[in-house]
Amino acid sequence: MVWDPQQYLKFSGHRLRPAVDLLMRIPDFAVREIADLGAGAGNVTKLIKERWPGATVTGVEGSAEMVAAGRKAAPDVLWSHEDLGHWHPSRQYDLIYSNAALHWLPNHAALFPSVMEKVTPGGMLAVQMPRNFTAPSHVLIGETALNGPWRSKVEHLVTPPPVEGPAFYHDLLAPLSANIDIWETEYLQVLEGDNPVKEWTKGTWLTRYLDVLQGEENAAFEAAYGERVAKAYPKNAAGQTLFPFRRLFMVAQRKG
Repeated sequence: MVWDPQQYLKFSGHRLRPAVDLLMRIPDFAVREIADLGAGAGNVTKLIKERWPGATVTGVEGSAEMVAAGRKAAPDVLWSHEDLGHWHPSRQYDLIYSNAALHWLPNHAALFPSVMEKVTPGGMLAVQMPRNFTAPSHVLIGETALNGPWRSKVEHLVTPPPVEGPAFYHDLLAPLSANIDIWETEYLQVLEGDNPVKEWTKGTWLTRYLDVLQGEENAAFEAAYGERVAKAYPKNAAGQTLFPFRRLFMVAQRKG
């Protein structure tokens, strides 16, 4: 995927809120080394550095465009341009933080214990992932993909939801954890503008499909999805669009 930081940050306030909610649930403890997995444009990584100014913070990000934006937003952070799927550090971290990134990686049954192994004993793993994949915003992307002349090019992208339920992650992490806290929050996001849910997904999930298509076909796919999603999320009397969005959180302390 080619990430567009400006498109992603169109809704920066709404995207930042769960990241801050996760950050605030991490208890105060001695931290020297922090890794932010999927650090994006650095707006959250900057807050992590501000909370633990004496720690070395490394932002790990696979998009060159996002890394460039991150280096401007958080110049006192170490930036590592690498695919999260190939992240195999030689050392452990006191805190591994990841906001809205690990759902892009497959095989969570193996991934989460592997990431926990990179946490120092007594350290913390803090993760937030969207779990909105059965909502119209995301289901209609797949519906559009399977009902158009572009089907053969994009149908491989129509896959089951990438994030499991809370109990799945509890069962994975509880044997490795001294303490574990897992919860879900559904934010009722009040969006402004023309077809804002389309614009929201265009910054993330829809990008996977648009990257495959070119020219008129790309525009036609976006328009077809836009028509569907506008009907699913009509504006209210005030001209606003209400967009419920569910997210899954976990904060786990590794056994000493």
